[in-house]
Amino acid sequence: MPLPFLTADRAFDATTDDVALPFDDHDHWRRPYRPGPWRVAASALLLLLASFVLLAAMVTAFAGEMSGAAFCLSVAAVAIAAALRLLRVGAWVSRHGVRRVALLRTTTLPWNQATAVRTVQQPVRWLGLPRTVQGQALVVVRRQSEPLPLLTDHNADFLSRTEAFDRAADTVEAWGDEYRGA
Repeated sequence: MPLPFLTADRAFDATTDDVALPFDDHDHWRRPYRPGPWRVAASALLLLLASFVLLAAMVTAFAGEMSGAAFCLSVAAVAIAAALRLLRVGAWVSRHGVRRVALLRTTTLPWNQATAVRTVQQPVRWLGLPRTVQGQALVVVRRQSEPLPLLTDHNADFLSRTEAFDRAADTVEAWGDEYRGA
């Protein structure tokens, strides 16, 4: 079964550094980096929890308690949906704009509304928790409002992976340079 969310870096592995936008079809939304180990581990733990809850639902259904089984099924469905959504969290780019996918919210910004895409030094949240540390963030400067942070070097995708953050930031900046004026 192909897992398209894991194939983002293959284009970088197969190409040289002189190709900024290695994908052939620029109309599809793509994440220009792989999900980090913290994000994958959290999703795997949620799926493991969902499997135990599904087992509990089966045992409860065989015991004849259908309301308890339905509750367990709904809890498992929420855990599976959260795990899949957690894998989709991140920055996505296409010819149409840049999209920041969060766990409960998605923000899409067309390239013509962005004035710049740049990496800045600022306090960033560590693994999405309230604790902040000094780090780097890739932000999109918008025309009408405050900058939109896309990536940080301390989130679940790039914690302890500075080279991956630099490569992803450079790629998103290249997409912005290519399509902001178009």
